Amino acid sequence: MSGLYFDDMQVGQTFQHDIRRTVTEADNVFFSALTHNPARLHLDEEYCAQETEFGSRLVNSAFTLGLMVGISVGDTTLGTAIANLGWDEVRFPKPVFHGDTLRVETEVIDLRDSRSRPDAGIVTFLHRAYNQRGDLVASCKRSGLQRKRPEKTA
Repeated sequence: MSGLYFDDMQVGQTFQHDIRRTVTEADNVFFSALTHNPARLHLDEEYCAQETEFGSRLVNSAFTLGLMVGISVGDTTLGTAIANLGWDEVRFPKPVFHGDTLRVETEVIDLRDSRSRPDAGIVTFLHRAYNQRGDLVASCKRSGLQRKRPEKTA
């Protein structure tokens, strides 16, 4: 288990995740197909080259969101999360294209004890994804229910 318990986190704690990922055409096409998203922006290269300001297909933003959060799991919540509670303020300030390599950083921005579960707390993360040029391409706040460190018994 590499995730942290609620008690081990501090507001302001920042993680520079080691995993980086180059997004491929297959990632984008498969994800768009699996989620029944037929948007031409993700699937039609000719349309994007001729009819959009981008000149090439854009990576599906839901894939980018999932990848950004997924990269963070090993350092933060793997084996210690009880549940994902929600995503807020999801933003995509710049597009992601096939061949972009993303890196992710995560900051703990809020911690509070759970009112209903004495063995858990609620952590709020701010995730940020950057491409190989250092451009911010995605961000979101994510709240999760996180296990507290088990009490030792005598």
